[in-house]
Amino acid sequence: MGVLMSRRQTVEQVQKVSLAVSAFKDGLRERPSSKRKAEAWGGRRGTLEHVVQEVQEEEEERPEAAGPSQTQREESHVNRAAWERLRDGRGVEPEEFDRANRFTPPAFVRPTRELHDDKPLEISLEQREHVSSDEMCEICEVWTAESLFPCRVCTRVYHDGCLRRMGYLHDSSAVEVTETAHTETGWSCYYCDNLNLLLTEEEMYSLMETFQQCKIIPETCLTQDNFLHYKHLVHRRHFERPMSEEQEERAALQFSALDPDKKGHVEWPDFLSHESIVLLQKLRPQNSLLRLLTAKERERARAAFLPLNQDSQGLISEGECRKAQHTWFRKHQKEAPSCNVSISHVGPMSESSPASSGSSRSQEKTLLGTEQEEPRPVDWPTFLKENVIYILAARPNSAAIHLKPLA
Repeated sequence: MGVLMSRRQTVEQVQKVSLAVSAFKDGLRERPSSKRKAEAWGGRRGTLEHVVQEVQEEEEERPEAAGPSQTQREESHVNRAAWERLRDGRGVEPEEFDRANRFTPPAFVRPTRELHDDKPLEISLEQREHVSSDEMCEICEVWTAESLFPCRVCTRVYHDGCLRRMGYLHDSSAVEVTETAHTETGWSCYYCDNLNLLLTEEEMYSLMETFQQCKIIPETCLTQDNFLHYKHLVHRRHFERPMSEEQEERAALQFSALDPDKKGHVEWPDFLSHESIVLLQKLRPQNSLLRLLTAKERERARAAFLPLNQDSQGLISEGECRKAQHTWFRKHQKEAPSCNVSISHVGPMSESSPASSGSSRSQEKTLLGTEQEEPRPVDWPTFLKENVIYILAARPNSAAIHLKPLA
């Protein structure tokens, strides 16, 4: 009896093992990518590559029975390439480069925050900084005197021919560079023109994750409805409540500031710069933002504060400080040469300026209300802290205002 029971148990165990192995094999055939995803994502979760890998895996998991058309496959390839360029900080399409006649574009390395960058930073008002641009081209490292174009933010200089071969200067923008590079308005190089390059890898991952959750496709234009819908989703995600009417109106004004030509949509570079500067304003303390200012920007801040400090006591009014926030966005306008003035000059805004979008009557009412309030004196350190985010936001060459100051 004992021998018969052992044989029966052995047969039952073999049958159970065979059923388990068959079920396991069937599960692998039904989900072939689950194991690969777990292994591939294990070491990259929380990085920029994780987001790009997720997009690629989603495309690979689509059933082949649906039979995607050639157009759909091309669109998925374009979207994947757009995510990769966003991850790497590249704003130029790869197909735009003629490898035989162009230089290799530089690999952008995202910055890292220092350990104690939120500690107070002392920037003297009286001690001026004498800043001079580099003598040799950043690309070819050759000196050719007056043919070099200096950046108004950093000390780099460039040849127009080198910029063309790099793919950063086209015929449409060449005239603007030559007209503004040697003026007080100035021109920003491709490093300083891209506010997204100020983000660390962790901050960029957070921004890419937000774009993916809100169904934002990189390198696409956004209409006003798309822009407001995105703002609603982000606000509800962070605060778990809908936007108020005042916040929605402010978002609509920001859209108008990002669309100075009234095209009805916001270009992707302007939208990316806007979201990058908003994320910096949200995550970084003001002392950390002050460390991002260059010597040229600190000098322009001094040139803006000193004329307002008429009594030499180191104090200006709160209204003058708010007016200064608008003056950083005075950029070169193609249709209005008279707008080519120094951004260090603080004065009343013209009605045709893109920074004055919105109702001029409402701005007058706001200014009138602030004048009736008890004035708050603003010293030099406070002036810098309240203006630093707008100084950074004014770096791009685009006429768009990437962070509209409060009226």
